[in-house]
Amino acid sequence: MKKLVMLLIVIAAMAMMVPMVGAQGPSVYDSSIQVQNLDAANTANIVVEFYNQDGTIAHSFSDTVSASGSNTYFPLSVAAGFDGSVVVSSDREVAAIVNVIADNFAFGSSYGGFDGGAEVISLPLIMRGNSGFNTWFNVQNAGGTAATINVDYADSACAEGPITIQPGAAHTFDQATFSCLGTTYVGAATVTGNSGSQLVATVMEAGSQAPLLNLLSYNGFTTGSTELVAPLVQFNNSGFTSGFSIQNAGGTATNVTVSFTPGAGNPGTACTETISIAPGSSQTFGLFAFTLTGSNNTTCTRGERFIGSAEVTTNSASQDLVGIVNQINFAYFGSAYNAIDPAAATNTVVMPLIMGQNSGFFTTWNLANVGGSSTNVSCTYSNSAVTSNQTLGAGEAWTLDHNNLFGGTYVGSATCTADGAGIIVAVVNEFTFTNNADLLFTYNAVNR
Repeated sequence: MKKLVMLLIVIAAMAMMVPMVGAQGPSVYDSSIQVQNLDAANTANIVVEFYNQDGTIAHSFSDTVSASGSNTYFPLSVAAGFDGSVVVSSDREVAAIVNVIADNFAFGSSYGGFDGGAEVISLPLIMRGNSGFNTWFNVQNAGGTAATINVDYADSACAEGPITIQPGAAHTFDQATFSCLGTTYVGAATVTGNSGSQLVATVMEAGSQAPLLNLLSYNGFTTGSTELVAPLVQFNNSGFTSGFSIQNAGGTATNVTVSFTPGAGNPGTACTETISIAPGSSQTFGLFAFTLTGSNNTTCTRGERFIGSAEVTTNSASQDLVGIVNQINFAYFGSAYNAIDPAAATNTVVMPLIMGQNSGFFTTWNLANVGGSSTNVSCTYSNSAVTSNQTLGAGEAWTLDHNNLFGGTYVGSATCTADGAGIIVAVVNEFTFTNNADLLFTYNAVNR
C-alpha cells in the first residue's frame, strides 16, 4: 500500500470558529468521502485511517474500489465528535474529495485530497471579522515523523507556533479566536515546517452574518507558479460574483495583471486588472473591478454581467503565485476552488463525484482547453454507457449540466480526455436548489 491520499475531516464536531454575537453561521460539521479508482483494469484495495489530533488512530477500515469506479462513504464509520484527519492508502492510484456538511445540510463545501505535502504551505485568503466571515484551517502532517510548524500572517506582526504535529495527524488554527489579528483582518498566511517536513492544509471560510451565511473551502498550496488559470469566474450574474485572491509566494514584490475572457456565447467583455502584490501578501482581483468600488487600474466595466475565465497574463518579477476563486451570490450560495497552474495541465482530468437527480443534488462542470490549439474532449462515466464529447478551441471552456444526462439517478465519477496535443483543466460544481441553505460545493478536477 504505497499510494496515499491525505484528507482533513471533521465529523459532527462543534464548530472550530466562535461565531459573532447573533451569528447564524455553521456550528456543527459532518463530512463524506468519495474515492475514485484511477486504474481502468484493476480493483483498488484501500485502507482508510482516521487520526485524532494527538496522532492516535480513532478508527480504520478496509474496502475495495472497482476498476475506474468510485465509492462514497457517508455517513463515515467513526464516532460523532471526531475532529481530525484521514489517510487513504491504496495499491492502485486513487483520487478523493471531501464534502463538508454543516448544521444538517444548511451549509456545504468541497475540497480535494492530497497525494503529497511540502515544507511550506501558502494560504491566499485568511479572514477574521470580514463582514461576518472567519476562517479556520487544519494543517496535516503527511510525513512519517513528527513535524514542527509555524504560521505567519501577512501584513501583520501576528504569528502562531511552534506547534508539533504527529504523522498523519492535524492541528487546527482558528482565526476567530486569534485576537492578535484585530477586529477585522483580510490577508494571507504562510505555514512553514521543519526541514524535510511534508505538510498539507485545508482552509474553511465560514460566513455568519446575513445575507452572507456561507461555507466555503479551499486547499493550501504546496507549490506556486508564475501563471495561474481560473476556469470559472462570474460577476453580476443573477446575484453571483467572484473574487480571485492571488498570493505572492515569492520574495519580491510583483505587478500582476489578470485578464478576464468571456466564455463562448456568454455575456461580458474581455478586460484586465493590474495590482502590485508584496511578498507573502495577497490581493483580490475582479471583485472591485466588476462589482464593488475601489479598483482604478482596470479596463473592466463595473456592473457589467460577465461569465468566463481569468488568467494571470503579466507577473513583472516572475514570482511564484497561488490563488483561489470565491463565488458568492449574496443569497446563501457560496463556494471556492483553487486556481490552476497551466503547466500542470494534462490531456486527462478525473472527477471523483458526478451526480444527476440524486435526491435533488446534481453536478455541472466547467472544463477549459488551456492549450494553444483546438481539441476534442471525450468523457466517460463510471458504471454508465453515457458519454459526452465537445470540441474546444484554444482557451475555450465547456459547461455541462449532468442533472438530466443519465435519465435517472446517478452517482459516480467521470474521466475526460483531450485528443492530440490538447491540455485541459476543470472544476466541478455540486448543488441543489434549497431555500435558505448554502448547498453549493465546488472542487478541482484531478489532472493525470
